[in-house]
Amino acid sequence: MEPADGISRFFQELGRREHEPLLAKVTGRVRFELVEGRRTDRWLVAVDKGRVAVAHQSGPADCVIRTGRALFERLCRGEENALTAVLRGAVVCSGDVELLFAIQRIFPGPSRERRPLSGARGSR
Repeated sequence: MEPADGISRFFQELGRREHEPLLAKVTGRVRFELVEGRRTDRWLVAVDKGRVAVAHQSGPADCVIRTGRALFERLCRGEENALTAVLRGAVVCSGDVELLFAIQRIFPGPSRERRPLSGARGSR
């Protein structure tokens, strides 16, 4: 039984698009391994010059991205940045790292609303 959560919706929507213009120059397979306790949920995303196919399964991949489910949910909502999460070790990437740089484009960006920094210059 597959839960109807934000992660499932994210991957289902990506698969429904069939073509993602942001990945027009990308070819490869990325496996996402989402860990929660002892359970690992796997999603395979195959990209061929923008054509996208998504499967809720394991399989051979050029790039493997492994992280906790909770962090991945925040990535799906645009609350976290994939590359920042890699740099701080919250996301582990193996294989073709260039695919990580390309695939991070599918995640929504942060909200345009920004709170002013207290004490920031020019905020008088």
